[in-house]
Amino acid sequence: MTSERLRLIDILRGFAVLGTLGTNIWIFAYLGDLSYITTANFTEWWVLEDFLRMVVLFIVNGKLLGLLTIMFGVGLEMKYQQAIRKGNAWPGVYIWTLLFLLLEGFIHFTLVMEYDILMSYAVTGLIVALVLKRGDTFIKKIMIGVGSFHAIIVLLILVGALVGVVNMSLGSYEGAALYESGTWLKQVENRLFNFVYYRLEAILIVPMNICLFLLGVFLMRSGVFSKTEKGKSQRKKLFQIGMYIGVPLNLLIFIPGGAFDLPVRYLFAPIMSLGYIGLFGILIEYRKFEWLWSRFEEVGKMSLSCYVSQNLLASIVFYGWGLGLGGKLGSLSIITIWLSITLFQFLFAYFCIRKLHTGPLEWMRRKAVAIVSK
Repeated sequence: MTSERLRLIDILRGFAVLGTLGTNIWIFAYLGDLSYITTANFTEWWVLEDFLRMVVLFIVNGKLLGLLTIMFGVGLEMKYQQAIRKGNAWPGVYIWTLLFLLLEGFIHFTLVMEYDILMSYAVTGLIVALVLKRGDTFIKKIMIGVGSFHAIIVLLILVGALVGVVNMSLGSYEGAALYESGTWLKQVENRLFNFVYYRLEAILIVPMNICLFLLGVFLMRSGVFSKTEKGKSQRKKLFQIGMYIGVPLNLLIFIPGGAFDLPVRYLFAPIMSLGYIGLFGILIEYRKFEWLWSRFEEVGKMSLSCYVSQNLLASIVFYGWGLGLGGKLGSLSIITIWLSITLFQFLFAYFCIRKLHTGPLEWMRRKAVAIVSK
């Protein structure tokens, strides 16, 4: 295991974490209205405000979540190989790590953001950790089977939307007042009271997560992240897949009406995620951008702390109990705030890595796991 391979993994994880805010920022900015990350309520793109938003969503929506999910699978495989090398039982202590992730996700969901992904990752990780104990053949069968099930469901919804059987509209949104003028405690109460409703997506994407986790496992085992010529060749193929298959399919997001919203986010986006792996594998060879790669790497090393803190910062900026900018800004201003939070995360990660060698939440989890596993 080379340091260069680990570095690419951290860089990709950092890029993915910061990119997820590129999707979530619109939910914060429009006070919880999910229609602003979909196309169901739009019939044309001649309005510049809408077009700018959709360009950002084309780049990040589903793609960075898919990349983050794949990278979680990569990390899980690294933990598995580490346990094998040390002769430790599997999943063993790693179960505690996932249970703490589930708790962290619940706290994040309750106190910060209702669309938390950590809880879903914890549940998926528990399933995949058990699957890893079986051979590659069994793992491949699970990945193909679960992935095919997920793809069939999404494609059936697409067909239903195209023929008019399925209505993709989210209807009118009446929850803005809660985020515009409601207190933080009222928002917490709302999340807990509507726990099942807000957790539906986290539950429904578990099959996709399992498939992408296992895909990350296979990418790791096949040497995609290595510095060898084989690794470079594989990353080039991933780039081509993302460019020639992923990009055209994801361009469907520019067709208004909502029919392609789900397929793009939950089926086509992960294909483009593979392209990002190949793209960064090529780009990091250009040393003139070393400062940027180092910043992404630092964020990747403390991805949990950055994920939670960026959502907290967005809440402060847009919600009524904070600066109250939600619903008052145009697309260009929202994009600027996203990039500003990203720069803040660069600084946050830079100082944490140099002082603590990890993020504060990562440090707390490590200490907690060490205590309960004694």
